[in-house]
Amino acid sequence: MKTIAVLVLALALTGCAGFSGWGLVPGQSSAEEVEALMGPAADTRQAPGGETVRYYSRLPYGREMYAARIGSDGKLRALEQRLTDENVAKLRLGVSRADDVRDLIGPPYRVDTFRRLEREVWTYKMYGGGTWPKDLYVQFSRDGIVREVMVMDDPQYSAIAQR
Repeated sequence: MKTIAVLVLALALTGCAGFSGWGLVPGQSSAEEVEALMGPAADTRQAPGGETVRYYSRLPYGREMYAARIGSDGKLRALEQRLTDENVAKLRLGVSRADDVRDLIGPPYRVDTFRRLEREVWTYKMYGGGTWPKDLYVQFSRDGIVREVMVMDDPQYSAIAQR
């Protein structure tokens, strides 16, 4: 019985490790090792300097978007959690474009189009302030420029906070 319990615990811990990339080593881990541990990428984009950035979404429940920066040599350069308050603060109204948002934060959890307003809204689930569930809304005009950025308490959890 103890052996089964230890095996179940080991499998559970291994599963959790893959979500954050724990065990991957920048400069040593290969792109294949990243993919094997993290699963299929939600998006892949080219970055300056010959880097390829692979985005690994843990949305909506994990509220994380990991970016694995892979060098032209096929080795992991860095693994970064991109859904952070610091990255959201880098978005500039009237300046940042949809490609900038996608490069910085990764692919959205949901995209809604409001034709009459000529707006598109990308939704991300994140932890604002590091711990509390938030919804990030990035609104674009028809020309793909950021017009509004809002971070709000996730309505699913705000009722709990008011109790």
